[in-house]
Amino acid sequence: MQRSKSRFREVKQHVRAFAVAGRQTMRTLNDTLHRLAALRAGMPVFGGGTADDDRLTDLASFGSNPGALLGRCYVPPSLRASPALVVVLHGCTQNAASYDHGSGWSHLADEHGFALLFPEQQRGNNANLCFNWFSAGDTRRDAGEAQSIRQMIAAMVAEHGIDPTRIYVTGLSAGGAMASVMLATYPEVFAGGAIIAGLPFGTAHSVPEAFDRMRAHGGPEAAALGALVTAASDHRGPWPTISVWHGDRDATVDHANAALIVAQWRALHRVPAEPSVVEKRESHVRRVWRDADGRDAIEEYCLPGLGHGTPLSTAGEEACGAVGAYMLEAGISSTRRIAQAWGLITAAKEDGADRAVAVRSRPAPAPSPLAARAIMSGVQPGTAGVGQIIESALRAAGLMR
Repeated sequence: MQRSKSRFREVKQHVRAFAVAGRQTMRTLNDTLHRLAALRAGMPVFGGGTADDDRLTDLASFGSNPGALLGRCYVPPSLRASPALVVVLHGCTQNAASYDHGSGWSHLADEHGFALLFPEQQRGNNANLCFNWFSAGDTRRDAGEAQSIRQMIAAMVAEHGIDPTRIYVTGLSAGGAMASVMLATYPEVFAGGAIIAGLPFGTAHSVPEAFDRMRAHGGPEAAALGALVTAASDHRGPWPTISVWHGDRDATVDHANAALIVAQWRALHRVPAEPSVVEKRESHVRRVWRDADGRDAIEEYCLPGLGHGTPLSTAGEEACGAVGAYMLEAGISSTRRIAQAWGLITAAKEDGADRAVAVRSRPAPAPSPLAARAIMSGVQPGTAGVGQIIESALRAAGLMR
């Protein structure tokens, strides 16, 4: 037994040294472990959806496409007059069809008559199919991947008579971070955005910085985050509404990033630090920040016990999508709730057993950004090393206890 423990420590040391030498390898390791976990659970591993799963069509022509992205879209047979458009950004290792299959967006579009745009990453841009949310050339207005997505939106508006006041964007993980990019660089385009397990705009400019920000290490102080958005364009308001979704057991993108996204947009919407309302339910906690007009400017959903992925519900009135890798049963459908917040669908009837409690929050002294990150991540600043990340990934895959 002692020899086994010694050998295990030796392996950990080798893996730690290897990861420090090549941080990109960490993404490959985590991806492999997540795929192993999915296979053990009998779940599909996304990365290429089957022909039966693919309900999308190609967006053939949409401009100069400086980011070299693919464009996919879904227009339901019963498209409404002057319809809304939802831009959906997949996560790493996924593609547009697989994310649509898991999230259920196209089925919701069938029910309610809005159009969908799915920008899709190519391996020539990023080997893991991540949108390059940390690359300066792809995260500026009128440049790279951000401009390609903007061109796709313009093409959809022209071809399908989209209502320009009802355009929204959502995404998971790297797609969520890219949604932050689009909301910051083209805020006049969007009425609202939803960021799932993502990151705030403008905090990383390289792969090493991206890994640090994913762990909620380093980066600008919370008070400086709003200025990154105002510097990204000449727009000065009104600003898109923001919906933030994050599991508090996310080992890939630390849950502390949810608070940082909220802080970034609070400055722009000029809402107080404390939420206007807190709704506590068995499946989640929802916090709302209302602006001077009484509008829900920012909402944040915290999902207790949920890991890295899009929250889904496979039962009841909220059922939407399919559970799989990075598509997680949470007892609540983020797809339906986001569409509801944007006025695309009517509200589902609440389950009385959910025991919702809405309370006015009481002002409390705010911890420093560094202390807040430590509290939310469950560790003291500076103590979460590569070894801890590896151990978390091994446990998530069921390969270590």
